[in-house]
Parts: sequence; structure tokens; C-alpha cells
Amino acid sequence: MNPFDSFSGDDEAVIEYDDAEFHVVKPGAYVVCAVTGARIPLRALRYWNVDKQEPYADAGAAMVGFGLKGDVK
Repeated sequence: MNPFDSFSGDDEAVIEYDDAEFHVVKPGAYVVCAVTGARIPLRALRYWNVDKQEPYADAGAAMVGFGLKGDVK
């Protein structure tokens, strides 16, 4: 993702997750965390699973998504 890209509207983005970056397939303002269901603004997206192609809202949710922790507070 180019940090200068702007995404308008309130639509959910479609993202392809790669090892060190992600690619926007369909522009949107956010993605939905696979663990918590929280909306994640694209500018705040820091955690994802390449194999599962899932985004995570924070480190705790990522741990659950990777199967390393039982729950999220």
C-alpha cells in the first residue's frame, strides 16, 4: 500500500495480504478483524495472516488468529 493513497467512503476494502505489505484489490475505508469483528481503518492495519488472508485489529487478536492464545480481552 502506498501511504499517500487515500480511501474515501465507508465501504469495506478488499485486500490481498502479502508478507511485508498488503495490496488493495477494491478500495475502501476499512477491513474487518477476523477475530474481534472490529473495523480496522486501512491506515491503522498492522497485523494480518498471509496464509489465512485475515486482518487483525491488534497484537492480541493476531495471537488468537495464529492460534497462539486462547482469547482476546
